Amino acid sequence: MKNAVIVQAKRTPIGKKGGMLKDVEPHQLAAPLLRHVAANVTRHLDEVILGNVVGPGGNIARFAALEAGLPLSVSGMTIDRQCSAGLEAIRTACLFIRAGAGTCYIAGGVESASTSPFPKRAQFSPAAIGDPDMVEAAENVARHYRLTRDVQDAYAIRSYELSWDAYTKGFYSEEVLPFGEFRSDEVFQKKRDMARLVARAKPLVDGDGTVTAANSCGIQDGAAAVVVMEEQLATELGMRAMLRFADSEVSGIHPNYPGMSPIPAIQALLARNGLTMEDIDLIEINEAFASKMIACATELGIPYVKLNVSGGALTTGHPYGASGAILVTRLFYEVQRRQDVNYVLAAIGSAGGIGLAVLFEVIR
Repeated sequence: MKNAVIVQAKRTPIGKKGGMLKDVEPHQLAAPLLRHVAANVTRHLDEVILGNVVGPGGNIARFAALEAGLPLSVSGMTIDRQCSAGLEAIRTACLFIRAGAGTCYIAGGVESASTSPFPKRAQFSPAAIGDPDMVEAAENVARHYRLTRDVQDAYAIRSYELSWDAYTKGFYSEEVLPFGEFRSDEVFQKKRDMARLVARAKPLVDGDGTVTAANSCGIQDGAAAVVVMEEQLATELGMRAMLRFADSEVSGIHPNYPGMSPIPAIQALLARNGLTMEDIDLIEINEAFASKMIACATELGIPYVKLNVSGGALTTGHPYGASGAILVTRLFYEVQRRQDVNYVLAAIGSAGGIGLAVLFEVIR
């Protein structure tokens, strides 16, 4: 099989729902990003594959590619696997290259919760099985693992502190392509006393609940895209590849516990490749809820020193279809700042109880 490698990665600034990107349609948000990452590979592009969850439909990947001025021959495909859609887009491009279906793809995701035409969420599973809202599902995970409010709040503060540290060191600016006047994530426009906000936050489900707005992600607008290329072609073009696709796994669990869905995916992925958690140097898991992160770290034995080392969605937010691609973008830049990394992993859980994990080998 041919090897698929990632040679470019960028994301937009992330804005709050109803915030700085509130008037930007998904195709408009993705187009400058596509134009930028395609700059040196346009004549080799086979397709644009984007994840998107909340619409408006119409094959946003193709729409955005046309808006970006890419050649008419570059087709587009939009994927909805809920929160894992952006990571699935990257995985799909890698698998296409492995299978010999193409040699160069732009893959990622875009989400504009602000302009979504849908007044309420879709149904994720039959009512007879269970179709909880995501906050209720996060509370289910917290109850299953007997996670206290204090433990979840402590993880949220960790995420916030790591994110601010990465931002002040300029790490986030490396991965962000400015969008017009906006050059950084909206959350960083004003630093907050996170410890006070966490302490004051009220439970979202019931009086004795542990999940709050402060230990949950925000709903955001944003996009991310990577260039996935066949390794030999990348070498011929003089492109610097950072990550080589190694393997991936998708798992399904009970829809009442979607936050736990990355666990079996990661376990199966490591077992099939003869690896243990000790072999993985960096892990990015989407921080939808603190309860999810603690559950995954506990069950999988992930040391916090390897997990979301520059913060995550609990601080910057969760633009559904883009979040999985943001994880890979983060890894793309994190490995360039380190010398001692060989394997990295991105994983995400989705509504309906689906977990997706992708393993990459770091190229030196």
